[in-house]
Amino acid sequence: MLTKSAIVAEGLGKRYTITQSARESYSTLRDTIAGGIRRREKVEAVDFWALQDVSFDIAQGDVVGIIGRNGAGKSTLLKLLSRITEPTTGRIRIRGRVASLLEVGTGFHPELTGRENIFLNGAILGMSRREIVARFDEIVSFAEVEQFLDTPVKRYSSGMYVRLAFAVAANLDPEVLIVDEVLAVGDSQFQRKCLGKMKDFSTSEGRTVLFVSHSMASVRALCTRAMWLDHGRVRMQGSSLDVIRGYLETSMEAAETTLSLEGVRRTAGQGERLLINRVTLNEGESVLHGEQLRVRIDYELRDPSADVAFGLGFSSPEGVRMMSIDSDLEAERRNLAQPHSGSITMSLPVLRLQPGRYALDVAARSGDNVSLDYLPACTWIDVLPGPTTPAVIIRETGGVREPASWLWESDESAESAAI
Repeated sequence: MLTKSAIVAEGLGKRYTITQSARESYSTLRDTIAGGIRRREKVEAVDFWALQDVSFDIAQGDVVGIIGRNGAGKSTLLKLLSRITEPTTGRIRIRGRVASLLEVGTGFHPELTGRENIFLNGAILGMSRREIVARFDEIVSFAEVEQFLDTPVKRYSSGMYVRLAFAVAANLDPEVLIVDEVLAVGDSQFQRKCLGKMKDFSTSEGRTVLFVSHSMASVRALCTRAMWLDHGRVRMQGSSLDVIRGYLETSMEAAETTLSLEGVRRTAGQGERLLINRVTLNEGESVLHGEQLRVRIDYELRDPSADVAFGLGFSSPEGVRMMSIDSDLEAERRNLAQPHSGSITMSLPVLRLQPGRYALDVAARSGDNVSLDYLPACTWIDVLPGPTTPAVIIRETGGVREPASWLWESDESAESAAI
């Protein structure tokens, strides 16, 4: 029996026209009054292709992970599939209703309550009021927002927004569910809950899921297939394990010790009050196992924030967290009252991570643990063997290797004496 196609894309392309102004000449006010040449601006239109010649066929019931670096075209593709924008070239065929969760608050009216937005979204999906009522309690229970159900969603935190938006998207009977990285805004417990729901959505109900994530562990655990976008084109598609392996092998070439983060795409709500704009490792020098590690985080405070703390996370290429370091475990949180530019430097006397490659997460949060800025897998760190690294522990897999005292008890000496 042939499996039906849920989504077919043929030759998709999306072009944006970017206008740039270039000043041809400059004159002062005095020059202008004196009859000098007036300053003119020349406007130039430049074509930018966010996607080019993208083709794929996704079967009904598949869970497909879409991976790639920032700016690869992942979000543009999801907007095309969600009918938010039209392709410049090519065509898309989708079987059934599509529910998408692309940005915090997408599809919600800020002045309406949570209850009203549930019915609004159901109506947009073409559901009758009776169908929405039948699913209403399940949606509210999953979102865990009972207390705020009759509050306008403009007063929701970003985490509450995401919980309700995902619950609505996943429980209103769509045939295709599209989820962008917006789940990173929620807490880890809710992220696991959403991943479980998406898995059930596919395996037990035979529906199709498209999932964008920087977490290779999540993609590998959830997705049967994956597609790797690179500079707007499909670089590779196939089994999730093969695609992730190909992506990581290529990404290995891009490790950096100084990284500018101002232009990195963030999920909604991140970087608005405090923006992390640069990370520097060991003043630009190599990172060695068994030696000191220094990480400097430069930031720009835009709005006053209380009880601010910073954190670093080190993960394996598959996305498994190996080590976490948080400033509030060793130092007091700080109240940052006035907009300014500043930095905080983490110093670790001895780096115990084994030689290998690790993805670095950088984050800042306020006293109520609200994320101020979060940059998952913003760069790779190559931990190299240091002068104290025994050759025996140099291996491909990472982790933390800690020294410890060992007590060895044996009756070997007594047996030897008896021989």
